[in-house]
Amino acid sequence: MTRRALVIEDNPDIRRLLEATLSRQGFDATSAGAGYPALEAARRIEPDLITLDLGLPDLDGLEVCRTLRMFSNAYILVVTARAAEADRLEALDRGADDVLPKPFSPRELQARVEALFRRPRAAAAPETELQTAARVQRGLLPDRAPDVPGYDIAGACHPSRTVGGDFFDWESDGASLAFTLADAMGKGMGAALVAATARAVLRPGRLEHGPGALVGTAARALEPDLLRLGSFVTLLHTRLDAATGDFTYVDAGHGLGVLIHPDGVWERLETSGPPIGLLQGAEWTARDGRLEPGGTLVALSDGLLEGFAHVDDALDAATAAIVGAPDAAAAVRSVISLDSTNQDDTTVIVVRRAPAEDHSGAAA
Repeated sequence: MTRRALVIEDNPDIRRLLEATLSRQGFDATSAGAGYPALEAARRIEPDLITLDLGLPDLDGLEVCRTLRMFSNAYILVVTARAAEADRLEALDRGADDVLPKPFSPRELQARVEALFRRPRAAAAPETELQTAARVQRGLLPDRAPDVPGYDIAGACHPSRTVGGDFFDWESDGASLAFTLADAMGKGMGAALVAATARAVLRPGRLEHGPGALVGTAARALEPDLLRLGSFVTLLHTRLDAATGDFTYVDAGHGLGVLIHPDGVWERLETSGPPIGLLQGAEWTARDGRLEPGGTLVALSDGLLEGFAHVDDALDAATAAIVGAPDAAAAVRSVISLDSTNQDDTTVIVVRRAPAEDHSGAAA
């Protein structure tokens, strides 16, 4: 069985050297140049080995190491130019298995890796129920963005704990796109169970039924259990016509849908009613909008708000990050990196419509 390695390194030359050396050693190597995408990759590919630089552009490598140890049993080899003994000791204390100083030779890297794999791992025992829940929850998230001509689409979920209460989902037939971002009240396992149930109820008929009918049907199915549990779910569900950019949505107490116009000016989407499960017999009004060529439609979870004094401050920062990003995937990473507190789950969906073209075929 091929061993998997994750290289976390922001220097492209060193990153290529690490990838090439590990590939020659028989690893299937994946790389990330920053902390947040590295954590997402580690959850997705479940590597056997992680090489970790401490000087990352978005998160300190020591914090990345600590977070990795919350869900990963991979061998962690810190590869760093930090010469201070305190940094090396703290890396080991945060969960690293070894520290390799820069500059290093490929032969020494290979020898360190082989030495690591000669050590038996105490955690090679069967995964815990929490680890199983985290693996299942990751598996329920989309593994790739839908292909919609004329649109660039990306999304990601960054839970604050091993499992979380956020989820996102989407579906497209090429002509239309339906997507959902939801947030179950609370954190941890209880919120994750509620989120998984809500996801299952919201999936059927996303492209066939309008958002109003879909959310109403889901609410009637979820409401009795949510009222009994004293829980609720906020969500933004949207269906978009790819040819025109016209979209219809229901915002059930979420309040964090944003339409960014081509000139960079943003507006919040209006809410349609309360969270699902908060008020018995509640109803939701579907609303309409239009995503113009060159514009962006964004759905966010409230984890982003933790580091800001006001909602508009958070949305200003998110809009600036999205407008300045080269593509939707980079925009998602930039928005998630704005959450410096890691106190709540942070989930983002970005749907960019390509700019209109003039008669010569160039972007207008």
